[in-house]
Amino acid sequence: MITHRPNDTHYSLAAFTAGLILGGGLAGALFLAGAPPVLAGVAGLALGLLITATIKYTDQWEKAVVLRLGRYRGLRGPGYFAIVPVLDRVAYTIDQRIRTSAFGAESCLTRDTVPVNVDAIAFWIVRDAERAALSVQDYDEAVILSAQTALRDAIGKHDLAELIQARVELGHGLKLALEQKMVTWGIEVQSVEIRDVIIPAALEDAMSRQAQAERERQARIILGTAETEIAHKFVEAADAYRDHPVAMNLRAMNMLYESIVKRGSLMVVPSGLADSLNVPGMMGAMGGFRLLPNEGAAPAPASATGGPARPEEGTPGKGGSAR
Repeated sequence: MITHRPNDTHYSLAAFTAGLILGGGLAGALFLAGAPPVLAGVAGLALGLLITATIKYTDQWEKAVVLRLGRYRGLRGPGYFAIVPVLDRVAYTIDQRIRTSAFGAESCLTRDTVPVNVDAIAFWIVRDAERAALSVQDYDEAVILSAQTALRDAIGKHDLAELIQARVELGHGLKLALEQKMVTWGIEVQSVEIRDVIIPAALEDAMSRQAQAERERQARIILGTAETEIAHKFVEAADAYRDHPVAMNLRAMNMLYESIVKRGSLMVVPSGLADSLNVPGMMGAMGGFRLLPNEGAAPAPASATGGPARPEEGTPGKGGSAR
């Protein structure tokens, strides 16, 4: 921002002190020389005001633009400097630090006819204070208006997706456009950053639903791909188990064992699964083994029909009574 500092108001404590000392010294000298007190006081006051108006200063980051009778005389500062009162004046001072200017574009249409509001910020610095003072009236406002115009032009050349995804590239393009316009003003644009891109609420909801649908589609594709791969693996496993029934039985027993261990409870096994494991044969073998007599007992004689012999009637024994 341009800081106006007229030469009759921008005084420093050092200027006041110097004017007071020199003016008082002159008044005292005239009084001692025999001049009337009024004349000595007026002369001392005039000298004090002249000295105060002569001494000026600027801060470390500022340059003072000095005009003499309306013509440019040069830049002064930083620090203290002297001017010729009445003839010279400090028109204004120029801040040479890096500045920030926020600007935006409202309700601009993108290349795909979407209304958007874009907020941006520009970082710039005055490199040539003389050109900035003589070439443009108010370079601060000129920077903002130029940036807004360049931003609107850039929005119309890009789609909404490019504005959202390529903010850095858009800011770089704005920087180049502003530099071409401001090079004659003595202003250098450091960078331009896009802060926010605001779209209508209805369009934002539609884009959100589109993104959700796209993610759902990708999830279904991934799930279908996984199912296809699993099916191919099952086919390969079936080919491996086709000619190896023992391996198939071992795999089934392993699956049954893992299920029982994980659940830690009683499990009812279907008859089909028991048949696949050849469980009836094993149970039959175990049952036949339990029906065998002890090793010390003699086997019962077989009858003519192939069964065990029945005790004859009339023979006393354990199985009947004598008549």
